[in-house]
Amino acid sequence: MGTAEELSQADWTLEERMASILGRVGLQAAPSARLCTLSGGQRTRAYLAAAIFASPDFLVLDEPTNNLDRRGRDDVMRLLTTWRAGAIVASHDRELLAQMDAIVELTSLGATRYGGNWTQYRQRKEVELEAAQHDLAHAEKQLAEINRKTQLTAERKQRRDAAGVKQRSRGDMPRVLLGMRKNRAEGSQGENARLAERQKSEASESLASARSRVEILQDLSMSLPSTGLANGRVVLALEGVAAGYEPARPLIRDFSLSLSGPERVSLAGPNGAGKTSLIRLISGELTPFCGTVKVSVEFAMLDQRVSCLDPETSILDNFKRLNPSSSENACRSTLASFLFQSEAALQRVGTLSGGQLLRAGLACILGGSEPPALLMLDEPTNHLDIASIEAIERGLSAYDGALLVISHDETFTKNVGIHRTVELTGNT
Repeated sequence: MGTAEELSQADWTLEERMASILGRVGLQAAPSARLCTLSGGQRTRAYLAAAIFASPDFLVLDEPTNNLDRRGRDDVMRLLTTWRAGAIVASHDRELLAQMDAIVELTSLGATRYGGNWTQYRQRKEVELEAAQHDLAHAEKQLAEINRKTQLTAERKQRRDAAGVKQRSRGDMPRVLLGMRKNRAEGSQGENARLAERQKSEASESLASARSRVEILQDLSMSLPSTGLANGRVVLALEGVAAGYEPARPLIRDFSLSLSGPERVSLAGPNGAGKTSLIRLISGELTPFCGTVKVSVEFAMLDQRVSCLDPETSILDNFKRLNPSSSENACRSTLASFLFQSEAALQRVGTLSGGQLLRAGLACILGGSEPPALLMLDEPTNHLDIASIEAIERGLSAYDGALLVISHDETFTKNVGIHRTVELTGNT
């Protein structure tokens, strides 16, 4: 029992305010619930609730929409839209970035602030790329002109040297005068050579700088081998399936699904609805309690651990292991198109970040001479930077097989050309 003074100082609105904050972030859990019992999405909501509880002047959020379902992402965006204080958000969620007032981009060139949201940022980047390409063309032209002038100077020197040799051989000019002319010529030539070398060095530096800017700003393009999948071929058929981890409480029940040809399907639904379990069922990791599952083509699944790669060897070695018929040049070319140029391809898989790991897995699976006709992806954009997401989008756009994707990133599903969405609600 507290003292009268302690009771007078107690915050009797605490419970009400906690309930209000939890409701604001969409967390349907008792305040007494332990964090370890919550899902990843629920924990993210709990952290957001803790961050805004004291009404801070500034919020600092690190990837706040990761692990959230569609409703959770909407809750975060609604929170930031109605937030009247300041906020700094580190995020690769393009839909969330569309709500920002300004964007600060960090690259090897430094930090650059862009006023406006994601759409305005992309428009500015297109202008910057056009300017960088113009600068690159100018730098290439300038270096070519310096090389041309250097070559002309060298040719003139050769002609003068030949004329001097003839004069000396005839002996019709005093030796002292010949020596003076030779000294002046050598001094002038030395000065011209130093000037030409300095100009060439400066032009080469300008060219390298312009090329670096273009490489950072421009989008990568890629082409992938064809799967040869015919339009009418049945890729996948599930009939009357029930599955899960407890027969008495299946996550999925009486579920049917079919894919034909290079169809692209997104699995949607709240966290815990059974989306990952469904992909594990199709891949053979789970056995159905009842019903049939038939996969009629070669397939590959990329989970967030990318377990198809050996963490103890390099990206290049993994590519060669999974694609033994590919030449060294083909391996290098494909990895470069997925942002693993030169030495980057030699990184050990176990040292890669989450985004690099998924990119490497996608490159190794899709870049071989015979890519699988069905590819399944589970939340592929989690933990990826925007450059990696866009590289994967371009890779999947170049892929002509069937695609089954779990993703709450609507920008991503739109960009990879999803044909239809199958909604799971739990106990489907």
